[in-house]
Amino acid sequence: MMKKILISQPKPSSEKSPYYDIEKDYGVECVFRPFFKVEGLTAKEFRQQKINLLDYTAVVFTSRHAIDNYFKLAKEMRITIPEDMKYFCVLETIALYIQKYVQYRKRKVFFTNTGKIKDLIPLMVKHKTEKYLVPMSDVHNDDVEKMLNEKKLHHQECVMYRTVSNDFNEEEKKKFDFDMLVFFSPTGVKALKSNFPDFEQGDIKIAAFGPATAKTITDEGLRLDLEAPSKEHPSMTSALKAYLSNSK
Repeated sequence: MMKKILISQPKPSSEKSPYYDIEKDYGVECVFRPFFKVEGLTAKEFRQQKINLLDYTAVVFTSRHAIDNYFKLAKEMRITIPEDMKYFCVLETIALYIQKYVQYRKRKVFFTNTGKIKDLIPLMVKHKTEKYLVPMSDVHNDDVEKMLNEKKLHHQECVMYRTVSNDFNEEEKKKFDFDMLVFFSPTGVKALKSNFPDFEQGDIKIAAFGPATAKTITDEGLRLDLEAPSKEHPSMTSALKAYLSNSK
């Protein structure tokens, strides 16, 4: 019987989160506990990359972390972002998040709805004269750079934030008694192993969001019990609901 599920993400800011519906409908407890946290680079650290934010006419955002740290660094360095700066985002929710910092105007915000940068590239190609800045985490590969080079777009990748382990304290380790663990990134899976080197899965179910997360779970010798997204279940919450319904 499923009673306690660890969701390796921060607690939802909205009371209308589908996770709360899952708790109510299936009588389970969802515990929100990220395995890692994101830290922004300081202005001093960023300057070492010798990048001037004002040399670029467009920014590519792949996450809210990228938006937060772009505007935080601009503020720290006393740089005023021009009104006509264009923003290209991999999701509409990320695009809407820009409103936290600047007035949202459709003529300067572009987005796709797949969450994948490759689907954003056709939009970027339509604006071929722009100079693109791509803020990233310290953990990234060269895929984005290669894709943009292929289309001969003027671009520069830069690191604006880093991922660090959000270690469990001794008290938390003692209380680590979950029926299911839900992961959203390869980093989270690796952090499980670094926090609990002797972890044995046994009857604990493991869920993964995204193919890279799923692959890391199996690479680490763990059993994958639930994977999303799929055609039927585009979100982890809908996949979880179906899984809990079938487990009854």
